Amino acid sequence: MASVTFLVGGLSRVLSGGGGQLGGAASPVPTGVLYTSLLMLHVLCAVVGFGTMVVTGVQAARARRAPSASGFEGVRRYFRPGVNWAGRTLYGVPVFGFSLIGASHGAFRAGDGFVVSGLVLWLAATLVAEAVVWPGERRIQLGLAARWGDATAAGADAGAAGAAGADAGADAGAAGALDRECRRVAASATLLVVLFLAATVIMVGKP
Repeated sequence: MASVTFLVGGLSRVLSGGGGQLGGAASPVPTGVLYTSLLMLHVLCAVVGFGTMVVTGVQAARARRAPSASGFEGVRRYFRPGVNWAGRTLYGVPVFGFSLIGASHGAFRAGDGFVVSGLVLWLAATLVAEAVVWPGERRIQLGLAARWGDATAAGADAGAAGAAGADAGADAGAAGALDRECRRVAASATLLVVLFLAATVIMVGKP
């Protein structure tokens, strides 16, 4: 929490131009409770939203290993069935971003270059999340429940060995599909890291 507070404070000083003015803008950037709270929520949504999807990518890479690998239970818990609501905080980024513009009393405008660039990067990140990461996450949840759940049960029940041998071909196909999905999600998470870093540089530097 201290690091987030430090980041918010630093962004506040940057946005205020170090002394209450933004470059040559006539209107000073607000530094009151409302503006600071909106800025904190804006940053928090970005950090939590992007951070959660990066963790999803890391866990997807780990899910490519065998159920006997270290960290098996942690990966299974992460990909338990359900919606990853923490990742959806990504949608709060533009909400609080435009609220910041409104609270700046004219110091910032929706047409400013850094705002437009940030919005484009956010749209790209959201497209990757909606098209690849979140659907892939749901498929990984189903794949792990079927593959790893069956593998655990087979290890506990020796009588299932014959049926497992008969279904070996189908299981290999399912394992291959799961592996490809994990690779796609992991690669998309890497792209999201790049987008997040680019957006951070643009938001702070305001070129």
